[in-house]
Amino acid sequence: MSARRVLVTGASGFIGRRCLPRLATLGYEVHGVSSRDCDLLDGAAGEALIARLRPSHLLHLAWIATPGVFWQSPLNQAWLAASVRLAGAFYARGGARAVGVGTCAEYGPSASPCREDATPVAPNTPYGEAKAAMQRALAAAAGARGSWAWARLFFPYGPGEPAGRFIPSVIDGLIKRAPVACSEGVQVRDFVYADDVADACVALVEAEASGVYNVGTGQGSSLREVAAVIIAELGHGELVRFGERKAAPHEPPYLVADTAKTRREIGWKARLGLEEGIHMTIAARGGA
Repeated sequence: MSARRVLVTGASGFIGRRCLPRLATLGYEVHGVSSRDCDLLDGAAGEALIARLRPSHLLHLAWIATPGVFWQSPLNQAWLAASVRLAGAFYARGGARAVGVGTCAEYGPSASPCREDATPVAPNTPYGEAKAAMQRALAAAAGARGSWAWARLFFPYGPGEPAGRFIPSVIDGLIKRAPVACSEGVQVRDFVYADDVADACVALVEAEASGVYNVGTGQGSSLREVAAVIIAELGHGELVRFGERKAAPHEPPYLVADTAKTRREIGWKARLGLEEGIHMTIAARGGA
């Protein structure tokens, strides 16, 4: 088995495709798979993939991510079952380190930045529940056989983000001069640029410490504040219609990362601020 062979699932996704060149630059033999290459929901197919590649490292990004659908989808349980089998096969075949990718939706309500070892894990959606269960399963699968890390992502954004999420919806609406129906916009979120997220995932593959690590900026912005940054570049703020729809019932008012543990143990922190990240996102979408 190669000492530096990494399997990346979800390799064609929003974050996965950014991780591949970064890992290659670090000297890994990179094997990226997407749904076109292997149906990971077929647990046997995932086990066969591990048996064939015998990776030393695993970065598991694949999961259901369809905007507006993934929160409640029954496929979350299917992805959980398949992912448990994949992790078990990885360590059984001599894998050294696996990194799984979770979500800030694993946390329960908190009025202060979420801390990995202090904020309760109390998800209120099938998506968050399945991800939290996978984190526990990954730690159990590793046991004494290898190390593991769980990247708890906050709100990635940037070029290539799927349409239907907040930032691309506002950008596309203003570019097309079309109204954008929004909630009241008072929810506070920790938006983190996608390239920074990919850097964090790769840093976790490279690290040795086991545990859960937040991937965010540590800075919260309300949706209204985020929209204001976009409007400052594109104008037509009258098209952003706050209060025209209700917020989803699972949306907490405040969701921001405490990043001290990730900085301290992994040596990673987000580089791009919100204004610069949004500028780059708008430019990539042809708006500036």
